[in-house]
Amino acid sequence: MIAKVLIIDDDMVSQFATRYSVEQNEMSTAIYVCDSAEEALIQISNLKKNGEGFPDIILLDLVMPGMGGWEFIEKLQKKFGIPKETKIFVLSAFTNSMDRKKAKDNLSIAGFYDKPLTRNMVDSILTSCVL
Repeated sequence: MIAKVLIIDDDMVSQFATRYSVEQNEMSTAIYVCDSAEEALIQISNLKKNGEGFPDIILLDLVMPGMGGWEFIEKLQKKFGIPKETKIFVLSAFTNSMDRKKAKDNLSIAGFYDKPLTRNMVDSILTSCVL
């Protein structure tokens, strides 16, 4: 089975590093990259329309222009609901204890990682989500 991984990050360097780390893992993946939360909602809508279903893993930057990560999660929940099989991992370049607590308390979030992600972090994420 191929895991669908959606990377949502406005920073091109972070996008590249995250994508590269996912590609280096031995798990078969289909990777989708979005520059914004708005674009990600459209991507998810298109996946659903095309019968491809919901992403298995969402790697979500919190701080982005326009819609941030927390607002994305709210809109995603309202528009589609979040299947329990989908694992959302929050990524942040800023260490903020409030965000960590909010992530820990949110049942939709499977983990919180500091950016940049390393290959070992991505391996840990993918391993925890073995389908």
